[in-house]
Amino acid sequence: DFLIDENVSRRQFEAANQKAMEAGGRPAVAEDLLLGITKASLSTESFIAGASFQETTKVLTEASIQGKVDNLVGLKENVIMGRLIPAGTGLKNYRFLDLVLEPEATAEELTEALNID
Repeated sequence: DFLIDENVSRRQFEAANQKAMEAGGRPAVAEDLLLGITKASLSTESFIAGASFQETTKVLTEASIQGKVDNLVGLKENVIMGRLIPAGTGLKNYRFLDLVLEPEATAEELTEALNID
């Protein structure tokens, strides 16, 4: 699935290798690549996050020509769009929790629990 010298994220690389090995194929070989901050920000899967850093017009133009869709999975793109960030209470898992309140403890129970004489 990859071209020679193509830069892909570790997640994409590992997923493609897993898929290839399950199909009986050979896994790809790769080297880690350390990018500078400009290149790293422009090479994210999120074109919104990339456009916020540098070369905004170029990034947005290329994304629109290629028909890209930004799934807003990272922190940066969610902040830019004014949405809850996918961390802490902003995670989908925590949005619809049912809270069960226990009855209030009596003074005696609190005193006993805290070992207060």
